[in-house]
Amino acid sequence: MEATANAKLIRISSRKMKLVMDLIRGKDVNEALAILRMTPKAAAPHLEKLVRSAIANAEHNYDMDTENLYIKTIFVGEGPTLKRIRPRAKGSASRILKRTSNATVVVAEKE
Repeated sequence: MEATANAKLIRISSRKMKLVMDLIRGKDVNEALAILRMTPKAAAPHLEKLVRSAIANAEHNYDMDTENLYIKTIFVGEGPTLKRIRPRAKGSASRILKRTSNATVVVAEKE
């Protein structure tokens, strides 16, 4: 039995999210939450909220025991990019790309 949680349009690049995701992949959910609480990266609060949502989904929808959960799968994909313009010298302009990401967490019970 598995429970999932998705977060879309997170305003941080997927490359930065992957650095934090690698820290908690395969870990027990309580250990993963402790790691995320102590990680000084911008992606950590977003992933902590996502893991808590997956735990709540497992408990509410599938009656799983939250003490036996671990992070089975966690991945991130690139979301739509917001394109902005910045004025430059001599009347020209350069493009600023504000990247977003879509993240998914799957938790399962240990056997």
